[in-house]
Parts: sequence; structure tokens; C-alpha cells
Amino acid sequence: MGNEFIVNGVPWTVEAFHPEIGNVVLVRPDHQPWHTTVRQLIHRTDVRQSTRTRKDLPAASRGRQPKSMLDLPPDKQRLVMLRVDHLREVESGFRSGDPMKALPGEPKTQYDPDTTTLTQRRHAKVRELRKDTVANPDLAAEQRLDKVSYRTLVRWDLDRRRFGPVGCADDRWLREATGRHISSAVREAIFAVRHETLHRSKLTAKDRERLIHQYVREEFGEEEKVPSYETLRVVWREWFGSSGARQRYAVSAARAQAVATGRHVVVSRPGQVVALDTTVLPVKVRETVFGDPVSVHLTLALDVYTHSIVAFRLTLVSDTSVDVAMILRDVMMPLPMRPDWGDEMEWAYPGVPGTVVAGFAGGKVAGLPFFAPETVTTDHGSVYKNHHLIEVQRVIGANIRPSRVLRPPDKQAVERTFGAIQSLLFRILPGFQGIDSADRGVDPEGDACLTVAEMEHLIATWIVKIWQNRRFGSYAPSWDPSGDHSPNSLFAASMAQGGFALQIPPADLYYRLLPTHRVTIHGRRGVKIRNLWYDGPALDEWRFRPSGRGGVAKNKYVFHRDPRDPCFVYFQDPLTHEWHQLRWVGLPEEGRMPAFSDARVRQVMRDLRKQGLTPKSDKDLLPLLLDLIGGNVPVEQWPTRLTKAQRVEHAREVSQASAAAADRPKPMPIDDATDLRVPRQAEPADNVVELRWRQRVEQGQAAIDSERQRRREAGDHERNMPSTLGQRLRGTSLRDLLDNESDAATPPGGRA
Repeated sequence: MGNEFIVNGVPWTVEAFHPEIGNVVLVRPDHQPWHTTVRQLIHRTDVRQSTRTRKDLPAASRGRQPKSMLDLPPDKQRLVMLRVDHLREVESGFRSGDPMKALPGEPKTQYDPDTTTLTQRRHAKVRELRKDTVANPDLAAEQRLDKVSYRTLVRWDLDRRRFGPVGCADDRWLREATGRHISSAVREAIFAVRHETLHRSKLTAKDRERLIHQYVREEFGEEEKVPSYETLRVVWREWFGSSGARQRYAVSAARAQAVATGRHVVVSRPGQVVALDTTVLPVKVRETVFGDPVSVHLTLALDVYTHSIVAFRLTLVSDTSVDVAMILRDVMMPLPMRPDWGDEMEWAYPGVPGTVVAGFAGGKVAGLPFFAPETVTTDHGSVYKNHHLIEVQRVIGANIRPSRVLRPPDKQAVERTFGAIQSLLFRILPGFQGIDSADRGVDPEGDACLTVAEMEHLIATWIVKIWQNRRFGSYAPSWDPSGDHSPNSLFAASMAQGGFALQIPPADLYYRLLPTHRVTIHGRRGVKIRNLWYDGPALDEWRFRPSGRGGVAKNKYVFHRDPRDPCFVYFQDPLTHEWHQLRWVGLPEEGRMPAFSDARVRQVMRDLRKQGLTPKSDKDLLPLLLDLIGGNVPVEQWPTRLTKAQRVEHAREVSQASAAAADRPKPMPIDDATDLRVPRQAEPADNVVELRWRQRVEQGQAAIDSERQRRREAGDHERNMPSTLGQRLRGTSLRDLLDNESDAATPPGGRA
């Protein structure tokens, strides 16, 4: 019979049918028979007639999904619409099918529906097409209208009514793509070569063809035919995709595909997933020390559910673990209002009044969400894999998870945000560098006019005022895909649905997020951390007492230190748990010390080792350190004596010290009342952050002068003190010649 049925996804072909008794015999592809009745076959719910043998469907839709206009190439689509126009003219007398859109001269006499029948109009159309064929045979052949008959018009009209305009398409235009015949032996060889070459160095298609020939020849003999090179190349591309990727990426993709779980995380609330990433800012800015144009790094923290930019940072160096810890702290803290921000940028979310938030935060708060993140998605940089970040995620109670390898959806939201900020803001700023070197301007460094602080303020204002109120496009929530939503409105909706936990972290969170050092307190000198000694009155009670800690750090104390500003470390009192700030003992008693970094300290120690010196105290390190940071170079010569790289290095140190001072909580016990580096709340900050290069030189010179004065005073004090017998003997040798009579009258011991 040739009819085919699908039973539970398996095709069955009718082999025999006995209408007198109502029995039917069906056969599976493996020739297994099935004897049943027509009654049972009709009433089974899992039986469907196969489209491959249905005569009521077009040939292009049998055994395949129904054909559509999008399957046709553009030229065939135009030809189909031309046929539809002819059918409309036959049916109504108008090419458009609408009398209100009649063309000049319509309806024609032979197509007027008021004076002719449908049959007459069809015969008239056939005569018109034949006449056009004689007048312009090439155009008629191109439009496939030279062989149209009366029956053709009837068939087109019926198919158009059933299947739409595509019913006028020729089924030969959509022939079945049968593919290429690949025998089982060649198929086995292709997969064997694929498995063999996946972990080898990259091979060309010709190399793979030779290996396939070798495999077929050795495993199946010379009788087995192997397709041509072009066939093997096309089949390889269809089965395994393009082979243009680098080999190590292809191996990683195969490994990731093998271990993929297929699980999809549905984000349903703010803070559930926060994506974190860093990129180079595409705009050149000027640093605040020398005013040179530099490139900075932009780090974004994006809430995946609301697409709110909850925190960001600009750094002159690539972000470190401390920067990541501080930006996670920023996610948890409200953003204070700035002096030039209007009332429209203030906190205005429903459910929690702005006065309540301001009472918790200690001042007016900007309209930017803040919350404790649950999961933080990062890339695979080393900064996210160190022990410090493991301790940070324990302190804040979040999970810091790197994105899956070769899984762009894990971080595509923050990557798309970088692109949106670039197109909406960065491109119109002076100093924009373009997408790549081909789009780069003539002199973006010369165009740079914004400083790092001004750029930071501009981005913060743009985020609160524009980005948080910008309408979503394709990122609308799943529960209202056609609604108008912005990051602010979506956060407000989530607050109305699930509430809002108003939790502002305490001020001491800054100290707990810093890297820790476990050291022993020296009785007289304090503690030594990274080649520098720190001391203060807070250690007096614990100098000669072990900490009592067990484990690896037995009897040692824990100190927290900000690598961006090595001038201070922080110590938590074991009894009161109060935080104390300890100064570097090498700091001058008067004046201020220019900012420096750990790299500068390591450079000092290398120079000391090269010179064969081992200083006994950090006081001896100060002249060398000031020499290296340019403090003793005259003001008129400093910019000309330093290279561009050295100037950028100085600017980085100032920027890091500024960031550390800004992150440091203002109210805290200070052990040394003469410390002027900690900014005060009652007056503007008077620290190294706002210094230019001339003030930086003057600052270093003041530090050197104070250090020299301290040493002179210390020397005068030592000379005025009564000396011991041993010191007098060591100071005067018994073998010295006597210069005058007064020396001869006085014995070396000092007695007459």
C-alpha cells in the first residue's frame, strides 16, 4: 500500500491490508511484522500517519516541516509574489486584490468581475501570458510564466488558499537535501581521526584526509571507496564545525562539552548573582600628580537580576585582591549623595523611606541598590583565586565562583554592559581610543582632558542619573517581557514582592577584608611585616606575652595590612576587639611622607643588598626610600629627570594611597596624635591624595629636613650625655700622637 504510520516515534509501513476482514499488517524498518486491525489502529492514541506518504501535502512538506516563504531565496520570493499578483487580478480584477488600491487602468476589460466569469478571466490570463511569451521570451522564461496553463492557474489558486503564498512556489525549488552518502567504514574512519587529532597539534584538512585514507586502507582494505577531498572537507565541517579555532581552544571546548551538566541557573532576586569583571577604560585620562595621559582599569559589579551597576572602581593598575574586596564592600554599602547631585538622584525606592536609609547610613543616600551579594561570578584571573579572596568570601558570606570555561552566558550580562557604557558614554568623551588600533584617533593622549577623579565622578553621576533609569530592551523580566522596566523599577518591584533587608555593614568591615599577617611581637621594636617595622602604644600590653593561638600560627598575633598604603598596619585588641592603627617606625615625626608602595620597598631592599648594607632600623631606610621616590630631586628638574614610566609609577602610588585613605573608616582610635595622613571629617582631607608633583617634591624635602633635624638632635643629646670609661677608651686610642702641651698634661684617661 505504501502508507506509513508512526507508532511511539517508530515508522511502520503497511505491507498488507485485508479489507474483507479488517486486518492490516505493518512492518518496521528491521522487517519485524505487526498484525493488527483497522479498528485498533484508528483508536490508538500513539499512532500518527506519517507525512512522508500523505498525498494531500506538497512534495516539499512530506517528511519535513511545512515549507514557508523564508525557505525560498529572494529571487524566488519575488517570483512567487508575481504569481500571487496574477491570481489576485484573475480573482478580483486588481493586482493588489483591493479596489481601494487600484492601479491606473484597472480593472481591465477582460478581468472585470462584473462582466466576466472566473473561468473567462483565467483563460484571459493564459492568453495574456502566452502573448507576453511571444513578445519577450527571455523575460517570460525567467519568470517561469511561459508554460502556464488553465490547470496551472487552478492549482496555484487552490494551493494559495490552503498554504498561503508559498503554495504558488514550485516544489522543485525546495528539493530534499539528501546530503552525501558516507559508508559506515568511512564514518568510522572520520570519527577515529577526529578522536586522534583532537589532542594533537593542529592539522590541515589535507592531513586529515590522508589519515582517513590510511585508516580505511588498514582496517577495511583497498576495496573500500573513500569520497573525494571536497566531500570529506564539507562533511567534517557539517559534523564538527569549523576548524579555524586555535587548537588549545578546541581542546578546552571539547573538555567543557564533556563535563557540561546542562543545568541552568534562574536568577529571581537582586543580589542572587553579581557579575564582576575588569576592562581597560577606552578613554585616556590624566593622572593627578604630573597630569600625564594614562590608561586606567574599570571594574564593574553588575546585579544580574536588575542589571544595576551596584559598584565600580577606577584603578591605575590592574585590580588586586584588595580592590576586589573593596568593591564587594561597596556593593553592600549605600552610595552617599554628592554635593552637585539633585534631589531626583536621591533614594526614592518604595517600601523603605529615604529618611530611614539616611538614618542608617549617616547621610543622604543616592538612588542605587545595595545589598549583601549571595554569589559573585568572576573570570579566571589569578586575582580571584588567591587565599585572600577565600577569606573575603567567608567574611561577607558570599560565594565567589569563576565562570565556566567557554560558557559566555555566565558573564555575558556584564560584558554587554561594558559595550553599552562605551556606546552611550565613552565614545563622546575626548580622549576616546576607538575599538581597536584601526579606529584610533590621531592623538587621543593629547585629547585627554579629564582627570581620574573627574572621570570617576562622571561615571558615578551617569550610572545614578541615566543608567538606573534607562528602559530595558531585550533584558525585560520574564514575567513581563513587554512591559517598561528599568534597573530602578525592577529593584522596586522586587522590594514589593519579597521585601528588603536593610543591612549596612559596620565600619570595621574594612579591616576584616584586608590581607592578614601572623607575626610575633618583638619586645622593643614592635612587629616586622614585609621588611618594615611597625609600632604603637596599642602593643604595650602584649609585647612580652604570647597570643595563645594554636595551630600553624602558634602564639602569634594577627595583623591586617592594606598593600596600597604600607605606612600603617591594623591590630585588633584581643580583649576589647577594638581596632588600632600602628605606624611605620620610619615615618618622620613631623611633616608628611610621600606615598609609596610595596614595590618601592622591595626596590629599596634590593639596592641595599647590592650595596652590601644591612640597616639596623627602619630609620636608616628613610633616606634611601626618599631618594627612590624622587623626594630629593630639585623641583625644577624632576619632570625632566623622570621618564614616562617613572612618572606613571609615582602616579600609581599616589592613586593607591588615595584609594586606601578613602576606604579607611574615618572614626578610629589613632595611637599617634601627630599623624596627619588620616583625613578628618570636620575639614577637607589634607593628605597625599590632592598633591601635585611640585607639592610631592616639597613634601619629600620636608620629610628629609625633619629626619636630618631629628638625627642632629639625637647626636647632640648623645654628646651631652656622660660617657662611660669604655666609650672614652674606644673614642681615644692610646697610640695617638700628642699635638700640644695641653694634651701632654692630660692623660688619655682624662685625669690630671
